[in-house]
Amino acid sequence: MAEPVTSENEIREAVRERYAGAARAGGEGGCGCGPDCGVFGESQYDGQAVPQEAASASLGCGNPTAVAELREGEVVLDLGSGGGLDVLLSAQRVGPTGKAYGLDMTDEMLELGRANQRKAGVDNVEFLKGTIERIPLPVASVDVIISNCVINLSADKAAVFAEAARVLRPGGRFAVSDVVADPDMDEGIRRDMHQWTGCIAGALTEDDFRRELAGAGFEQIELEETHRVHGHAGSAIVRARKPGG
Repeated sequence: MAEPVTSENEIREAVRERYAGAARAGGEGGCGCGPDCGVFGESQYDGQAVPQEAASASLGCGNPTAVAELREGEVVLDLGSGGGLDVLLSAQRVGPTGKAYGLDMTDEMLELGRANQRKAGVDNVEFLKGTIERIPLPVASVDVIISNCVINLSADKAAVFAEAARVLRPGGRFAVSDVVADPDMDEGIRRDMHQWTGCIAGALTEDDFRRELAGAGFEQIELEETHRVHGHAGSAIVRARKPGG
């Protein structure tokens, strides 16, 4: 029997428990959010030179660093950084004059990310503990926000987008990979906690994504599906920009 989705706090704890377990496993034997290695995890970086230890722990549905157009000297924040793969790739792209932050709420993931940073020998990286609904960084402190299949796991998307807008500098960019639900996703899926922690039940539809981002003040909002990850959802690149700059 499916475990029902209940309160926001219970969703957060279920997500924390699942991904703490994934971190303890070091990514071995898993394919990311879902069971299909062809649509989640390390497979999304095929043909790209990546730190292998971090790649093995990748749990995402896309490759946000490939579309974020990172530039030398920029400050990047990865929401839900997990084993740190996208943080390390971002640090390479922004160079020694830039910086990459990884934010995660799970101690086990933070430990794994820092271990992968040491193995990669990358200095311009800092891992932060916190939730994506309450980012522990000051106003207007980053140039680019990335994320890989994490926003769907939040039970308060409005807070996520409001915080993203708060910490981005004027003109800052939002470039994430995430699961986007089909409009006809049924309530049985939506109420299933296993489907929620598996990155499906909490996914926004395209219309929801556009409305929430616009409500947080973002403009130039674009969504592009890249591949299907479920019978009722696809992985998509989502881009937007904070006005100004």
